[in-house]
Amino acid sequence: MDMISAPSSAGLIRRIGALLYDWLLIIAIWFLQTALLLPFTHGEALPQEGLVHWLYVAMLYLTALGFFLFFWRKNGQTLGMRAWQLRLVDAQGATPAWPDLVRRALWAIPSWGLGGLGVLWLYVDPSRRAWQDRFSHTRVVVEKRERKT
Repeated sequence: MDMISAPSSAGLIRRIGALLYDWLLIIAIWFLQTALLLPFTHGEALPQEGLVHWLYVAMLYLTALGFFLFFWRKNGQTLGMRAWQLRLVDAQGATPAWPDLVRRALWAIPSWGLGGLGVLWLYVDPSRRAWQDRFSHTRVVVEKRERKT
């Protein structure tokens, strides 16, 4: 008798690996965005204070947020998650809805920002979920791929 097992929750190493891949891509996008702004400043550095500075910072944050939300909603995987064979799913195993994705992104900030305490929570949680998983009703699971022969 064949038993179908539920996908396993992703561990810390895979999550960090995927996140590093994703942040390398986001930083590359930030470089491109900044380069596209330089003609407007005649090649000078962007101001370090004032409205232009805060608009620039907001653009960078929104770019990072948009990156994650776009890929999570598109197919449950960022490019880093795909490389590390991870997928973001809701309680039914489907791609999460927009409100859950936004909640997840917002909870990831304190989860990682407090020294990773919220992510390390997966070692305490019986379902192996980090804070952003728990509060957004999502899970990061290891995707099993069949090998082509």
